[in-house]
This record gives sequence, C-alpha cells and structure tokens, in this order.
Amino acid sequence: MIVLGIETSCDETAAAVVDGDRRIRANVVLSQTEEHAPFGGVVPEIAARAHLQHLDGIVRRAMDDAGIGWGELSGVAATAGPGLIGGVLVGVMTGKAICLAHGLPFMAVNHLEGHALTARLTDDVAFPYLLLLVSGGHCQLLTVEGVGRYRRLGTTIDDALGEAFDKTAKMLGLGYPGGPAVERLAVEGNAKRFPMPRPMKGRAGCDFSFSGLKTKVRQTIEALPPGPVTDADAADIAACFQAAAADAVADRTANAIDMFRAEHAEAETLVVAGGVAANAALRARLSEVADGHGMRLVAPPPALCTDNGAMIAWAGIERLGLGLTDDLDFKARPRWPLDPDAPKAAFAGAKA
Repeated sequence: MIVLGIETSCDETAAAVVDGDRRIRANVVLSQTEEHAPFGGVVPEIAARAHLQHLDGIVRRAMDDAGIGWGELSGVAATAGPGLIGGVLVGVMTGKAICLAHGLPFMAVNHLEGHALTARLTDDVAFPYLLLLVSGGHCQLLTVEGVGRYRRLGTTIDDALGEAFDKTAKMLGLGYPGGPAVERLAVEGNAKRFPMPRPMKGRAGCDFSFSGLKTKVRQTIEALPPGPVTDADAADIAACFQAAAADAVADRTANAIDMFRAEHAEAETLVVAGGVAANAALRARLSEVADGHGMRLVAPPPALCTDNGAMIAWAGIERLGLGLTDDLDFKARPRWPLDPDAPKAAFAGAKA
C-alpha cells in the first residue's frame, strides 16, 4: 500500500507519502511560524488562508519527491479533526477531491490517532501500549489497544502542557513558538533556584493540572527586582518551570503505568507522542520512569512528534488495511476525542 497523507489541523501545511513497509517516501512540511509570530499564537483565519494558498503545491511536491503518480496511490488520508475547523476543511476537501478525481479510497483520520500510531510507523510497536499524548492542545494518558480502540486513563483538568510552555515563554518575552524557546533557555539555567509546584503529584489517578504552575511562573517574575527580566533570571525560571513540569508528568505517568499493567501485565511499552514529546528533558524524565517500571520508552524522532503528513498517511495505511474507509460526505470535526466515552475530567482539589 502507498498512501498520501494530508495534515492541516493547525499551523503546519503538510503532505507525505508513506508505504506499507514503513518507508516515508516523502514528507513535506511548511511551517506558518512567521505568519503567526507577531500575534504570539496561531490566528485561525490566517492559518486557514495559508493552508488554502499552499496545500496544492505541498501535495504536488510530496508526490514529486516520492517519485510516483496518482495511479500508484492506494488511497488518500486527511486529518478530519480535531483542530481549527477552517484549516481542517481545506485538507479534507483537498483529499476528497483527489480521491474523486482518481477513484481512490478516502480515509478521514483523527489527528490524535495520527500521533498515537506514529510509534508503530517508526518502531513497529505492538498493541497494546500505554500512550502519553502531550501537545499544545492535549495532555492525556491512554491505553492503545488497536486502531480506533483507545481508553483514556487520565487527562488535564485545565491546561495542556504545551500551552503552559507557550504561556511561560510569552511571560519571559521569548516569542512564539514558546516550547522550543523555553527548552533552549532552560539548558543555561539553575533548575533549583526558584521553588515551583508539582501539580497533582502524589495524588491518586493520573489526571494533570498546569494552571497553578503557570501562575507560579508569573508570581516569580513579578517578585523579581523592577525592570526587564535579566537573561540569567529568565534562564533559571525556564529551567525551574521545565523541571517542575517534567516531574509532574513523570508522577502522573507512573500512576498510569500501574493502572495499565493491572490489565495488561505483559505489555512493556510506554509511548510519548505529540509536539511536546520532542522536549529532551521530558523524554529523559520519562525514560527514568519507564526503566523503573521495567518498561521501554518509545519516542518518535522530534520531526515526527510535531504535526506532519507522515503520521496521517500511516494512520491511513492502518485503517485501509482494516477496510476502514470513509464516504466522501464525511464531515470535518473541530472536536473528536479518541475515547468518546471517557468521563469529563473533574477538579480534584489540585494545589498550585
């Protein structure tokens, strides 16, 4: 099988060609960072217009890079949600048009499932496995039992980890995107200088909370001497924030491993995916947790943690192999949980 994957859920316009032997034949990503940087975050209308302007060219480049024609494709997969609905619609309609024009099957892919299955593309991970999905909009722990079969064990009761990184970067004047900037600066800092909370640490379950940590970052900045934040202060705050976030995630993940192992005693893999999974400090902390529980940590290469078309193409291959195709009247979805039956996360008295 050879599948074209299209990803337009946020601020990357991406297309890729992947085959059933796990070969990424082409993977083209056009970032919109420069367009959104002046606003300190993604502007949905600007994102949608950029997707509309560039997607056809990105798809053509992916097909050229792969060295194949339309007749060699087995199908087309496109992110159909969740995400910014304007951009999602651009990708879905483009995918449908290609399928209609060339008589190909269409696979509407859940963006989160694309992240969830990336480890099977890169490392051929077997089901079941425990997944930590961390990005700008999502932070959750799930049992992955098969394609389309997810059970959520924990989620954030307020903010996603990626959003906390971005807000910290904004408060420190680091610009957008914030996550990589905080990580780079943290390397130069003292992670023990400023006390930071580890929200939810030590509590039962594996839900997350990051709003209190963001508040503490703001309070720490406000307590500094008047004037601009110095480079040294900024580096120390970044390091303290990152260490606290990694500790909190490690604690929640350790609880999730116990819950996961109670049902899947023989399973041995913890997967971390999503944009924040590219953070080296977080990976190192999770590796310690996995080792301590006799599990292995699988983290895709950083380029496949952030949004890309290869993960969508691979999810399409997985679905196509199971005969899970979609009609061309499939409707794009701004919200699309992996576990629609999961209860809503409840505030459990988390302390800042």
